[in-house]
Amino acid sequence: MSAPQESDQSQSIRSAGDRTVQQYQDWMQINGASHLMRTARQSGITARLREKQHSLGELCEALSLNEDSAQLVLDGLVAIGYVEQYGDDYALARAGHLLCQYDEDLGDSRFESLLPKLKLASSSNDGSTAGTESFRNDLAATQWIHTSAAMQAAEVLDIGGEGMQGLRILDLGCGSAVWSCAMAHRDPESSVTAVDLAGPLESARSTAESIGLQSRLKTIEANPPEAELGEQEFDLAVLAQVLSAYSDEQAAGLLRKAVGAVRPGGRVAIPDLYLGPGKASLKETLGRIAIHLATPGGRARDLRKCQQMMTEAGLGAIQFTYLAASPMGLGMMVAEKPSR
Repeated sequence: MSAPQESDQSQSIRSAGDRTVQQYQDWMQINGASHLMRTARQSGITARLREKQHSLGELCEALSLNEDSAQLVLDGLVAIGYVEQYGDDYALARAGHLLCQYDEDLGDSRFESLLPKLKLASSSNDGSTAGTESFRNDLAATQWIHTSAAMQAAEVLDIGGEGMQGLRILDLGCGSAVWSCAMAHRDPESSVTAVDLAGPLESARSTAESIGLQSRLKTIEANPPEAELGEQEFDLAVLAQVLSAYSDEQAAGLLRKAVGAVRPGGRVAIPDLYLGPGKASLKETLGRIAIHLATPGGRARDLRKCQQMMTEAGLGAIQFTYLAASPMGLGMMVAEKPSR
């Protein structure tokens, strides 16, 4: 006798139930992983392994840890890739070292202001850019994670292609200049003028030197909204992860400044976070929250809002490209300054 066949409806109900259980388990594992990493930091395990590798016994003796508990914690840290095991010794993974360098507290200090901000009826924006400057300094320190996306952006722009050689590139609010340097790297005849505050410019010089572009990089130390630029001097202006850090009024002013510096027929490229028609991923949402918490009036903008802003700044032939290589779900808007 053959087994009774499960109805389509029963299969559908079971599948939905399986997905619900899996989602629950995924959430619990994500939360558990974060607790493991915080426990490692608070117990001193992270600091010890950041210095050099240690055995379980050495960690327990130095930090007065319970061996059974420490073994379980280390097993969990190895499972999530935060720690690596070599025989009897444990070492902090490369990504763990990066986390210690840039987000040692797992971003806890950044998110402390989320609940207070959530409970306020409205958030004030007095036009100050102090928070924005701090946010952009921090962004410059980790902007290298966008290298692959920057290379994709350069390909989209066809830098180095027919009619795209020897470009004079303006990187306004350059950060670490990862985006403009990736573009200049495709065209040995191009040059970059990077504009930003002292901290980001130091990162920009380091980026250029790392790929042999230091002779083609010129820097101007200035707060981007206040920078004095020549008129119609550049073929391409890049505003990478900049406009989203400013209020609507400030962003519009910065965009007009970039447009004024570009020659007729030149282009403006804006790699940034955008609100598209689709459902935002977790990485995109967390990026938007980071901007919201760290800047007085910055925000990821709707594509239609950005198109309107670019049109009002005198740009045309506006196009949008999603940068699939971006680890944060960035996209890029590109527009042309009409020829006279």
